[in-house]
Amino acid sequence: MLVLAHISDLHLDGSARATERAERVCERLRELPGRVDALLVTGDIADHGTEPEYEEAARILGLRDGDAPFPVLTCPGNHDSRAPYRKALLGLPGAEGPVNSVQVFDDGAVLMCDSSVPGSDDGELEEETYDWIETTLDELDGGLPALLAFHHPPVTLHHPLPDSYRLRESGRLAGLLARRPEIAGLVTGHAHTPAATSFAGRPLVVAPGVTWTLRLPWEGEQIADRDAPPGIAFHVLDDTGRLTSHFRVVT
Repeated sequence: MLVLAHISDLHLDGSARATERAERVCERLRELPGRVDALLVTGDIADHGTEPEYEEAARILGLRDGDAPFPVLTCPGNHDSRAPYRKALLGLPGAEGPVNSVQVFDDGAVLMCDSSVPGSDDGELEEETYDWIETTLDELDGGLPALLAFHHPPVTLHHPLPDSYRLRESGRLAGLLARRPEIAGLVTGHAHTPAATSFAGRPLVVAPGVTWTLRLPWEGEQIADRDAPPGIAFHVLDDTGRLTSHFRVVT
């Protein structure tokens, strides 16, 4: 089976608070008695999309010196900027196109897709990204269950803030899923609340936020609970292609 630790929405901004919360989460993962197969980070890694913010993220995530005890998989969110993200976080040339990548394991594959729209908080999978997904799945030839990871959920989560900036043209994504039974589920971020639902007949799991937690309408008028501890999702993709998710807080 494939075991992923999943975090999202670090919003590193140079403040001591943001740094401490992200460091606390990563330290908890490094101290696990058993090793996860990878750490997945689904966007809004930086708050302003600047190179110093990504340099700090690279240090905290263990990408700077390659000292993370597991692969670290990332995709951008609406607060991220593609060129600085590529340059300072990934060590790649600072191009402006979608940042898409795949990690293949013995028991599954994770496709990290760029749903960011430069200059907007909305989410969209560009034509280039859809083509990349199809090509990547063709190369895997249906031999492994696959997870699609991106930032913006394609469904309403029943709060006006994330629902105002969800993935555009979700019908096209639903069509992709209908053609691709090897896609076992979708994992996203953006909403700052752990959530589990379904989309087009597949599991859809939203990671908790590291920086703050969303208060739902029935929890009060304050939107951001900055005192709630950061959270982690653990996803298990078993040999039948079934996705199971567990949630933990980091105190």
